[in-house]
Amino acid sequence: MIKATSGKDFECNLCPNACKSPRTNGRTGLCGAPHEITVAYWHLHKWEEPPLSGTRGSGTVFFSCCTMRCVFCQNKDISRSPVGKTYTPKEFSELIKSIEASGAHNVNLVSPTPFADLIAEALEIYKPKIPVVYNTSGYETVDTLKMLDGLVDVYLPDLKYVNEEYSQKYSGTKNYFKFAFPAISEMIRQVGKPVYDADGIMQKGVIVRHLVLPNNLQNTFDVLDCFAKHFKNDALLSLMGQYTPVDTENYPEINRPLKPLEYKRAALYMEKLGITDGFTQDLGSVGESFIPDFSKIHIDKRPPYPLY
Repeated sequence: MIKATSGKDFECNLCPNACKSPRTNGRTGLCGAPHEITVAYWHLHKWEEPPLSGTRGSGTVFFSCCTMRCVFCQNKDISRSPVGKTYTPKEFSELIKSIEASGAHNVNLVSPTPFADLIAEALEIYKPKIPVVYNTSGYETVDTLKMLDGLVDVYLPDLKYVNEEYSQKYSGTKNYFKFAFPAISEMIRQVGKPVYDADGIMQKGVIVRHLVLPNNLQNTFDVLDCFAKHFKNDALLSLMGQYTPVDTENYPEINRPLKPLEYKRAALYMEKLGITDGFTQDLGSVGESFIPDFSKIHIDKRPPYPLY
């Protein structure tokens, strides 16, 4: 069984920030998380990619805190501080059982990286019969992903940027691509090419997501070039256009919704590169009405921890 290191000997290096925080006794990592599984809420989500949501929904678990600091983050209510309920690995394994019993097609773990070692321990205690989805920004280390080998069935990483200038400016992570590229390669190594059940629900595989940003088509073209060259024969691509400007006043170039023509150009480039296995979106799925309002969800809001 995987054992999570805790107490005075723990120095966090779960994500590329490698902040070395003990994340105990009221201390957090750079992500803002204590070394306790912290769940804001979960629900049956019907708006993921079709092979994940199916007809019954994806059992989507929203964790608090995040290893990145995207200026356009839609989930800032929970990504900046540890709000929600804490679980031991044993308790989280019981939550997994509840999600499975709800009829969900899968257990979808959103922004799980700060708790990856504890989640691995929980999955060693109980591995559901439905797929486990690891839904991540892509800012991962290969060492952390290796802890999940055999425990995760479907990987759902972002590939946000190739250019370090953009990743630093918009997400505070200059070295994003340096880590995201080998991370996605490791995900593919673990779970292989997509496998579906009789109803078209993904049982194994990798779906790489990319969100098109306003006035940043060159970044999107670079990401698509990378995917076509290295991943298109082994993974699916989900080209997302639901960008919604949230608190982006200091970044005027992205302080507006994506224009339909921008998204169309991105989709045409995807087609030109021969990326035929994947998903595009209807730009009707844009707007703040599609952002979860965490203030209306009954979660256990705790006083913020001091940052490491």
